[in-house]
Amino acid sequence: MAIASKLAWDDTVLPFQLDVSDIRGRVARLDGVLDGILKQHDYPPQVEALVAEMALLTALIGQTIKLRWKLSLQVQSNGPVRMIATDYYAPEEEGAPARIRGYASFDADRLQGNRPFDQIGAGYFAILIDQGSGAAPYQGITPLDGTSLSDCAEAYFAQSEQLSTTFKLSFGKSTEAGGSEHWRAGGVMIQHMPKASPLMAEGERHGEILRPSDLIRDEDGDDWNRVNILLGSAELMELIGPRVSPTDLLIRLFHEEQPRVFDAQPVRFGCTCSEERVRQSLSIYSAKDIATMTTEDGIVTADCQFCGAHYELDPATLGFEAGEVDDA
Repeated sequence: MAIASKLAWDDTVLPFQLDVSDIRGRVARLDGVLDGILKQHDYPPQVEALVAEMALLTALIGQTIKLRWKLSLQVQSNGPVRMIATDYYAPEEEGAPARIRGYASFDADRLQGNRPFDQIGAGYFAILIDQGSGAAPYQGITPLDGTSLSDCAEAYFAQSEQLSTTFKLSFGKSTEAGGSEHWRAGGVMIQHMPKASPLMAEGERHGEILRPSDLIRDEDGDDWNRVNILLGSAELMELIGPRVSPTDLLIRLFHEEQPRVFDAQPVRFGCTCSEERVRQSLSIYSAKDIATMTTEDGIVTADCQFCGAHYELDPATLGFEAGEVDDA
């Protein structure tokens, strides 16, 4: 494996379009991003796999948002894994990398078996988009459905966005010659590009979970089915790489569909936490509340679950009654 080629492919999202079948998509490869996310916590293997899958979905979905926007994916459940949260920060300017972060909260004593998705119970899958100051945030929520997080994402797009979407993902620990074991992930996302917004499907009117095929019109069914069959033929190692580049993968799978690629989006692990943001979040508390958070050493501490940053603050400078801690 050539290291230069590997570095060129990894931690990127490549958007493409299949001109013959009116289908768009993205190919993602994650390596360093996963290391940055997963090393922040000593997750059990099942939880680690769920966070890796969620990060890959976040990269594939997030590539479409505009500069300086933020996209968040969240899973809330009543299972052993209570929550998985990931954020995608779009580049500040053209050509700059996007940033991804993520973490999970779970009850270690409730984990059962080795299947990652078995650790998630009933709950919901949500996508939130923050367009910045002056714009109302967007939020879409659907019940958890299927046997994987990618199934939940497909159901979300069918139900909330009325877009037929398919994911083919691969992720796991990899050991390269002369290197240490680390996580890699790769995948393809495809979406049908409707000629017009489809009408509300019968299933949605009755409160059922829609699947991608429910939104395909009869005249588009052959194209959608053909491309899904081709995507299904992708081997797991082809998706992860590193020997098969994203462009080579598209040619192998879809050469008769006339794939057209656009500029790749680099992605990096990154967090936006700061002392200023911690202070802002604590400013809603009273001096009495701040006093209960103060340690025996006379400081208030805060840790970022996403990046592991540790903050130590003077309680007299916090809360909306700052300076009155001694009187509490």
